[in-house]
Amino acid sequence: MKIQNNQNKIASLLSAAALAVLVGCATTEEPKPAPAPAPAPAPAPAAAPAPAPKPAPVAAPAPAKPKVLRVVSTELFDFNKAALTMSATDQLDREVVVRLGEFQAIQYINVNGHADRLGSATYNQKLSERRAEAVKAYLMAKGIPGNKIRTEGRGESETLTGDACSGMNGTALIGCLQPDRRVDVTVSAVKYTN
Repeated sequence: MKIQNNQNKIASLLSAAALAVLVGCATTEEPKPAPAPAPAPAPAPAAAPAPAPKPAPVAAPAPAKPKVLRVVSTELFDFNKAALTMSATDQLDREVVVRLGEFQAIQYINVNGHADRLGSATYNQKLSERRAEAVKAYLMAKGIPGNKIRTEGRGESETLTGDACSGMNGTALIGCLQPDRRVDVTVSAVKYTN
């Protein structure tokens, strides 16, 4: 019986071993395929193209310097008057109005009235101011904007005749002093380039 027990034990062990082999074979996992390689890192984005170089700055054209048209209009007024004579309007048309067409943009027009030395300084100052205003009114009637015209009376302070009429009197003196009864017109404007 002892042999039989030993044989039973051996048979049990063999059965267990066979079972273990069978179970081991049945449960043996099939080899897993190699893991897929990790995806290659995405390529770095292509560098943005360098911005086009900025064009070299173009120098702005220098602003045109104003040109000055200076007109000394003599014999515009009769003695003791501030009304323009017919020859005065003709002269203003020729020397100022027509010539303003040479300019692209008027900056300002100075109109300075003058008087001869006959009469008081106060009277001559007022007379010279009225003469300047008469020329301004005429230029405005010709289409020149009034806000571009500045007037000033200079009285008898800037005579042209100086001592040339000394020793004269009466109508000879009045005639000799005619150049002092005037208006100076100075135009500051930008001239056309062509």
